Formats: sequence, structure tokens, C-alpha cells
Amino acid sequence: MIAFELMETTSSGVAHALSTLASAPLAEPAPKGIDTNSVVTFFASKIAPILLAVLGVIFIGRASRGEISKVLTSSAIAIVGLAFIAGAATLFFVGDYLIDLIFE
Repeated sequence: MIAFELMETTSSGVAHALSTLASAPLAEPAPKGIDTNSVVTFFASKIAPILLAVLGVIFIGRASRGEISKVLTSSAIAIVGLAFIAGAATLFFVGDYLIDLIFE
């Protein structure tokens, strides 16, 4: 009989402790974002010059073999590509300016 009452008391205490633990919110770590400004700066300062140097070596190699028309075509395509990239960056900043202007 005493063991039965002791078991009931213990089980109600355990149930109370478990319900308290279940209702307590667990701390979640704050979400960490990607620092896109650092990524863009890294690509602009480290990767882009290397790619442009590789293109320059390819163009010089083709020009030395007498493939001037291919070099001019490739150069024009590269310049157009850079213009598209610059235009996209400009539109990004113009769009950001317009959003700030409209929603302020």
C-alpha cells in the first residue's frame, strides 16, 4: 500500500516535470546570413583580374598565330559581356534607389 502511494506521488511529480520541460521553449541559434558584400568584393578584387589575365593570354596566343578576326570577335564579345554586367549592377543600384525613394 505504501509502495503504491509512493509510486503515484512519484509518477505525478515526473509528469509535472515533463510537462514543464515540454512547454519550455528551446533556445534556437540566431540565423546567420551570408555577407554578400564581402563575397562581391572578393570576386571583384581577386577572381575578375585573374579571369581577365587568362583572357588576355588567350587573345595574345591567337593573335600570334594570325587569327586576328577571332581575337577581335572574342574581344568584342568580352566587352559586350562586361557591358551587360555593368548594366546589371547599375540597374541594381537604380532599383534600390527607386525603392528607397518610393517607400520612405
